[in-house]
Amino acid sequence: MRLDLYFARRFIQSFLMIGVVFLTLMMLIDMVEQLRRFEGIELGFGKLFRLMLLNTPSAIKDILPLLMILSTIVLFVGLARSSELVVTRAVGRSGIRALVAPGAVALIIGILAVTTLNPIAAATSNRYQQLSDIYRTGGPQVLSLSDEGLWLRQGGVQGQSVIHATAYGSIDPIELFDVTIISYDPNGGPVRRIHAESARLGTDAWLLQSAKVWTLASGINPEATAARHDTLPLPTTLTQDRIRDSLGRPMGVSIYDLPDTIRALRQAGFSSRKHEVWYQVELARPLFLMAMVLVGAAFTMRHTRFGGTGLAVLMAVMLGFALYFIRNFAQILGENGQIPVALAAWGPPVASLFLTMGLLLHAEDG
Repeated sequence: MRLDLYFARRFIQSFLMIGVVFLTLMMLIDMVEQLRRFEGIELGFGKLFRLMLLNTPSAIKDILPLLMILSTIVLFVGLARSSELVVTRAVGRSGIRALVAPGAVALIIGILAVTTLNPIAAATSNRYQQLSDIYRTGGPQVLSLSDEGLWLRQGGVQGQSVIHATAYGSIDPIELFDVTIISYDPNGGPVRRIHAESARLGTDAWLLQSAKVWTLASGINPEATAARHDTLPLPTTLTQDRIRDSLGRPMGVSIYDLPDTIRALRQAGFSSRKHEVWYQVELARPLFLMAMVLVGAAFTMRHTRFGGTGLAVLMAVMLGFALYFIRNFAQILGENGQIPVALAAWGPPVASLFLTMGLLLHAEDG
């Protein structure tokens, strides 16, 4: 038990050291990216720094597999150079048994990534998108689904508008039915209410059919001044790609809210397959992180006197990238309906575990 705790402590130290290095580099790169993205918009350093910080949790979640491989490599290369692996085997403990502690730590980190980091990354990602819309168009553009239908919010220099639709007809182009629109002035008060039988999203405007417009102002009877229009264009800053991306952007939903979101998408008639795949991929994340630990160990649990340490490290990293690519490729196939959801999410982690266990058994028993 004491030896397991020692290996676990060394692994955590390696993980934190490499994590700090990569996080610093990614924050610097992301700051440059924010400067490029908002070029021409007068934003202070404080706002850009805030945007960069909001992107950080998602970036950490994305590089966890790489951190696992590199942490394992640093751990076992260090143990091999100090001959601690030789001593461990000399006391009767196999190399595979020595992987229990790093594997357990990877499993715990994976569980924390799913239960804690995932909701944080979803919240910060949504906040980043809202601030980006505010800085670009003067107001946030938000989409949400509920049992009451589809809700949209669009912003502009003339104020905010809230759009509600009970049903939709098509996704390309976007067509909504039984549409109600409330427009607000920049000070926050309502100025107009529109009800239309349908709304189709064009290039830069909603095309409303059979619309009735009420003017909301003090001292005016809205019904007496209401006007009907067979066709009414309503300017908008929303685009079809923006709405489709919002509907198909499961990483912006907390894992605790994903089941309700999937159910709401089905009730609204939208495809929920991308969200289903993402949900299962997140649940399988701890297993995949354990597989990355085994990948790093499979090539570095050897004594340095055999030589070829650099080549072994390179092969471990390349195999890790290959497995990561296969996992993402399977996820894409699952989202497109080419393979079942369970196979897309759980197939690559399980296959990675079996592959690396085979490599480890071959290295131990020849």
